[in-house]
Amino acid sequence: MKDILEKICAVVWGEPLVFLLLGTGLICTFRLSFVQLRLFSGLKRELSQRREKNGGLSQLRTVCLSLGAAMGTGNITGVAAALAAGGPGAVFWMWVSAFFGMALVFAENELSVMFSEKKLRGPMAYLRKGLGSKALAGIFAVSCALAAFGMGGMVQVSAVRDTLPELNGKWELLLAGGVFAGVIFVISGGAQRSGKAAQALLPAASAVYGMICLAVILEHREKLPEVFSQIFRSAFGLKQASGGALGYTVSVGIRRGIFSNEAGLGSSPILHSAAETSCPGQQGFWSMFEVFFDTIICCTLTAVTLLCAGAGSCSEAFSQIIGGAGKPLICAETAVFAFCTVIGWYYCGETALRYLFGERFTGLARVIFAGAAASGVLISIETVWVLSDIFNALMAFPNLLGILLLSKRLKRE
Repeated sequence: MKDILEKICAVVWGEPLVFLLLGTGLICTFRLSFVQLRLFSGLKRELSQRREKNGGLSQLRTVCLSLGAAMGTGNITGVAAALAAGGPGAVFWMWVSAFFGMALVFAENELSVMFSEKKLRGPMAYLRKGLGSKALAGIFAVSCALAAFGMGGMVQVSAVRDTLPELNGKWELLLAGGVFAGVIFVISGGAQRSGKAAQALLPAASAVYGMICLAVILEHREKLPEVFSQIFRSAFGLKQASGGALGYTVSVGIRRGIFSNEAGLGSSPILHSAAETSCPGQQGFWSMFEVFFDTIICCTLTAVTLLCAGAGSCSEAFSQIIGGAGKPLICAETAVFAFCTVIGWYYCGETALRYLFGERFTGLARVIFAGAAASGVLISIETVWVLSDIFNALMAFPNLLGILLLSKRLKRE
């Protein structure tokens, strides 16, 4: 069964989807007149203007919730895996995917604001109201709900469990119980409580992680020129091209960038639909900032830290600076990022379930979701990883189709 699912995953996440994501990002880049280059001037303008309130989340909480859902454990373990598979050149192609992903995420958030209403949000809104396709909206909603229970729950907790030492049955059950209690407490408070939790946890965890990365980089600062030289040489090197490795490096980097920032998957416009503003520009610019921060800043910091330290993992690199505290710190950081991903993806899943079934199963869904997340402590979930990747791809296809067909309607703020 697992072999069959892996083959399906390889097909749906093959070159067609990768190029569809990049191609849609390229089209959005031109439609929006290279809006990525106006990121910081746009944010400055948005911050200087007052926006209407509608009882939703503050913009900071929305950003933290959305950024937490995107970051996850991939910014730590995923970058190391990308370097191992694709070499230093994969970092450059992560930057490329982020550049076009910024225009893509701006477009999907702008469309979401154009078409969303109280009970119809995110891609479901512009697929159903903009395109008039209940089928595509339904496919997206089902895929989003299933991805939330897998990618947003089990696999994140499992990644944290892998950073811990071996635990006996009693401690595993206690940890699983703690995960269940923490998740159910936060998500039962709705978007407001999830936003508050993300706002409390994510900035502090990101600051600590960034400072330790910078400390490692400064310790090995003499290697910086060679590290960046490696990144560009490996991205375009004749040696890689002649050996057939260049295409693989490009593929690994682009896919890792997509997995990292989730631009084009449709999760960002769902999360931003909880904001207290209905201004397309504000949601668009903040969603672009999330992609910039997630991939250009955090993933680059991780990659440069590993390359400077010559380490295969962040805990190994951090240990060069803080000794034995390196592994516990990485474990704590991974736990915070994973928890923010769990609560952010639950909001995506609940929004999709509300679209499909209304309010009937909301309470039951919260219990099942918290239980699924807690099970990540206890069971091996390689198959869940594969299924989650498949459902993420199935979210992307209808979402990208909607963006392409509605691209002429994109407004320029």
